[in-house]
Amino acid sequence: MLVRCLYASRPVQPMNGALLDGILEQCRRNNPRQGITGLLCVADDLFIQLLEGGRDEVCEIFNAIVRDDRHKQVRLLSYEEITERRFGNWSMGHVSIPRVNPSLLLKYFKRVELDPFDGPGQATLALLGELVATAAIATRGE
Repeated sequence: MLVRCLYASRPVQPMNGALLDGILEQCRRNNPRQGITGLLCVADDLFIQLLEGGRDEVCEIFNAIVRDDRHKQVRLLSYEEITERRFGNWSMGHVSIPRVNPSLLLKYFKRVELDPFDGPGQATLALLGELVATAAIATRGE
């Protein structure tokens, strides 16, 4: 059974290039072995990650993230059983939140800022879907 898990968290320390590269490298190394695909959105003070794969594998990764001392305020935004992947081409795609078109943010959120803690998980999921459709995904580290 496939599931999709969307969560947001805050980094304990401000995000820098080396830390982000390490996280992406770890995801891209480990996720294919576990059948996990997804997307990671990052800003200085925000992580948004979408994971797709088998229920056990996704739950194990999410639980590890909750325990990871690089994250705080981990919030589950959406969890659902799915019949097919929306983000199957990405072992772990990466979006730099500051580079997202402001009008796209305003389409899904009440202000021109991405605040998944204050909006519905489905709005964040729709934004990610649109970013993939418009190929606004970086391949940093791939």
